[in-house]
Amino acid sequence: MNRASILRPILIVTGLFYSTVLSFALAATNPSRTVLVTGGAGYIGSHTCLELLESKTYKVVVIDNLDNSSEESIKRVQQLTACGKDDLVFRNCDIRDRRRLKAVLDEFPNISSCIHFAGLKAVGESVSKPLMYYDCNVGGTVQLLEQLNNKGIKNFVFSSSATVYGEPEMLPLVETARLQATNPYGRTKLFIEEILRDCHASDDSWNTLILRYFNPIGAHPSGKIGEDPQGIPNNLMPFVAQVCVGRREKLSVFGDDYDTPDGTGVRDYIHVVDLAKGHVAALEKLYSDQVGCRAINLGTGQGVSVLELVKGMGKATGKAVPYEISPRRPGDVATVYADASLAQELLGWNAELGVDTMCEDTWRWQSTNPNGYQQQVQDIESEQ
Repeated sequence: MNRASILRPILIVTGLFYSTVLSFALAATNPSRTVLVTGGAGYIGSHTCLELLESKTYKVVVIDNLDNSSEESIKRVQQLTACGKDDLVFRNCDIRDRRRLKAVLDEFPNISSCIHFAGLKAVGESVSKPLMYYDCNVGGTVQLLEQLNNKGIKNFVFSSSATVYGEPEMLPLVETARLQATNPYGRTKLFIEEILRDCHASDDSWNTLILRYFNPIGAHPSGKIGEDPQGIPNNLMPFVAQVCVGRREKLSVFGDDYDTPDGTGVRDYIHVVDLAKGHVAALEKLYSDQVGCRAINLGTGQGVSVLELVKGMGKATGKAVPYEISPRRPGDVATVYADASLAQELLGWNAELGVDTMCEDTWRWQSTNPNGYQQQVQDIESEQ
């Protein structure tokens, strides 16, 4: 037996050893993590699920009661990402249902984090039905936190809102600004924030990021997932989009006598894809660092008025949007926009997509899905 014959098996074994060590090292630095996404069939939730899957780091378990969402959005996320059947799973579950929620967590013992979107979100409706909002948003979150606590799942991202600031005491809004919500919806978000701070004060193993975001609009550039509210839309952009596609006669602009350049409300509109990426960045931060319980603004830092947005949609569609001026809605404020510098500092995140892209992507979604998820998506590529 020559020397080469003796060394060959040694080299093979040595190579296998180092290959195995390298595989374990890579797995340790980039493990497959399982995240629970409540409300994941909704507008922001579905886009966040897509970004989580495209990061190739996460498996996603979605729970949603489908009150204002569609399971079709989950199916389309699966199609867009070409993910495996075990990478994205859906369970119909209301977060207030303790038994069902526990069953989901028992079924998926590898869940190690949660992004919490589930809840009611219409300002006007919250004013007329406050108890429904406190029951769903606050009561549901308490049930969720109890079940997560029982399972030792302490990495938690909460979908909060800029409504917790109420009438702004400063502009742009920083995270340390006064918190004073002006409507029941905003107060549910503020109360949940306080609950999360109390949880961390009592048990510092809770690792929580509270994301206060402003006005998400737009859709995935594929045009296959977007905002599809049930019934009459409560938010501006889906209503505008439905007017543009002919489902609604005209838009009602609530108030033109605010102290703003054109008299209409000014908001910090953010593309939903940017927002979804912000959630992924927040989750990455929780897995890499013990942050305690911190609030972070996600926004563009730029205020855009209702009429400016309406004109942007007219540009995207090539046709002016019909509208009428209506009285102000109770609880609305004149101007809100963010200082998002903390998100850049802590998460390495910043919004990249502008108003034109927001309008173009909204129109692509709505024009190819005029009835939302009730109509089969068209082949967008064949039309371009």
